This record gives sequence, C-alpha cells and structure tokens, in this order.
Amino acid sequence: MARQIKAAVLYEYGKPMVVETVELDGPRAGEVLVRVGATGVCHSDYHVIKGEWSVPLPMVLGHEAAGVVEEVGPGVTLVKPGDHVVLNFRAHCGRCYYCNIGRPVLCDGVPTSRWVMFDGTTRLSKEGRPIYHMARVASFAEYAVVPETGAVPVRKDVPLDRAALIGCAVMTGVGAVVNTAKVPAGSSVAVVGCGGVGLNILQGAALVGADPIIAVDVLEGKLAYAREFGATHTVDAAQTDPVAEVRRITGGGVDFAFEAIGNGRTIRQAYEMTRPGGTTVVVGMAPEGDEFAINALSLPRTEKVIMGCWYGSARPWVDLPRMADLYLAGKVKVDPLISRHYTLDQINEAFEALGRGELKRGVVVFG
Repeated sequence: MARQIKAAVLYEYGKPMVVETVELDGPRAGEVLVRVGATGVCHSDYHVIKGEWSVPLPMVLGHEAAGVVEEVGPGVTLVKPGDHVVLNFRAHCGRCYYCNIGRPVLCDGVPTSRWVMFDGTTRLSKEGRPIYHMARVASFAEYAVVPETGAVPVRKDVPLDRAALIGCAVMTGVGAVVNTAKVPAGSSVAVVGCGGVGLNILQGAALVGADPIIAVDVLEGKLAYAREFGATHTVDAAQTDPVAEVRRITGGGVDFAFEAIGNGRTIRQAYEMTRPGGTTVVVGMAPEGDEFAINALSLPRTEKVIMGCWYGSARPWVDLPRMADLYLAGKVKVDPLISRHYTLDQINEAFEALGRGELKRGVVVFG
C-alpha cells in the first residue's frame, strides 16, 4: 500500500533539492519499510548534486542513515517491526562469489543498478513518474524501503543520529584501517583529508595503536578536529609541501598513507609520502573520470602497494553492530563528529555548509 511521505528530491544537477510530498509503495518480498530517524550529510551525495557522478534523475539521495523497522515484506526473516537498524548502502545478495568469500561490499549477484530495488523497479514515485533511490537507501525522506540485507539491526541504546554515522563515515574510516589495510600497532600513518571519513581513519589508527598519526588538510579548523580524533601531528597543506613535511616527520615516509578526499592530485601526494615497502590506501570517492598518474618504474623499485577501500571493506552484518558496541564502550568517538543537526527542510543549507568545509558531519533528524 502506497503512502504519502515528505522527501528531498534532486531533479537537476547543480540545483537545490526539492522538499515535497512523494509516494512510497510498501515493501515487496524481501524488502523492509523503515521510518528514518536520522541521516548524514555525506560527500558522496554531494558528488551527485554537483553532477560529478552520473545517476538517473529524479532521485532521493541519502545513504548514511538509521531508523526503526515499521513493516516487513513477505519472506523477510532477518529483521522485524520495532528493530532499530542502520541502513547498509551495500545491500547484498548473499549468494555470489564475493558474498561467499566474506566480501559483501563487492557483491555482484544482483543484476540491477544501485538506484533501484533488486527487482529493477522503484518504490518512490511522483504522479506516476518513478523516482530513483540513492544506493537502494534514499534516506532523505521520512520513510525508506530497502532490501532486507540493507537494514542491519543494532542495539536500541544507540541514539539514531549516532547510529546513522556508524552506517557510513565511521564504518568507512575505521574499517579502512582495521579491515582494508590491517594496520599493525606501531605503524606510522598519514591521513590526507580530515572530513568525516578522514577523522574516522584517524581514530581507527589511534584505536590500533599507530604512531605517529599525521593529519593533512588545507583548513586549520579541520586540523583542529584531527587532533581531537587522534592525530599526533598536523600538516597544513595550504602553507607547506605536505609530502616533504610528512617525510621530514617520519624520516622518509609513512608505513600507511590514506587518501580521504577523492582527488587525483591528493592520491598522488599520498603515494609520494608512503615509504618504500609501504601502502597507499585510496578511500576518497573521486568524481567520475578523475585520474592520477605515477611513475611506472617507482612501483617495482619501491615495492609500494596501492589499495582501494570501499565502505571500509565492511561485512555490514558483523561490523556495524560491532561499531555500535565500540561506541557505547567509549572506544570509538561518534558524538564529536556531529557539527549540527538539521531538519529535512534545511537539507540544501546543510550541503552548502558541507561544500564550504564547515562540517565534520551534519545530520538531518526527523521528529
């Protein structure tokens, strides 16, 4: 049964989202209806707004979210009404090669695009016109219908605005350290870019006992945040050559350099500040078509490793509840990530602040 809901819809690249009433169909087989409690303002959505990623429009954006299960479709067994859930933007099939080897983020067993449900259709519409779902989540709305594997139960004593950030920024950043790179204690680490994900890479490095932990950014405010999340050194890349400074601090380069911006130039900088035999981890999501180049001979001569990291190489049904436990145990910081709460009507204002570099994380909350 369809319901009328309030949502923020992107109709044109480079234009503000329109907050309006749309139709949301109920969950079909294997799907879950979630009342959204909170959703984060993330740079991935900003890429879409700016037209840097090609997606079908109109679309309801939002992929970093948490809420409460209201209804389940036929065949759903993993969640039930009343469960508090973190929305997993890499809902997976559970049957393909990647799911079977424990890498569900790379799932390729669903033959439809990430902007529709598994069956290739949308649950959102406006006057009969389909509206697409960002990453099968579409959380810039009062309610969302998601695949069953896209709603991961977490303990109810985690506030929903905190749980939302566990769903992307925390999981991606901490996971980059512990899952993707598997950074050993005592390793030297540099993080290029101190936004929401970069701050969580820093706290992941602190969590595993890395030292030194060097934060690199061009904004002094973000470097101040970095110190709060575990950086032992900061480098203002607007004032000095970050590669030379990181090499100076470490005596030749870091064991692990993480790029958390998504920019060809800064990926190259991260590679250049990595010591011989070290690892460069690209976490930032770049605009489509962006490239970076390195000297081909430098790879064999230095034995450096370049790794990609998507969603912190998460096993969402294991790692998201674990992150919630670590938060409540005081091991992972989430509260200081929240710069400001917004209403859905303020969604465009939130992205303007993100674009100015003012936010660690903005969070849209629903009454």
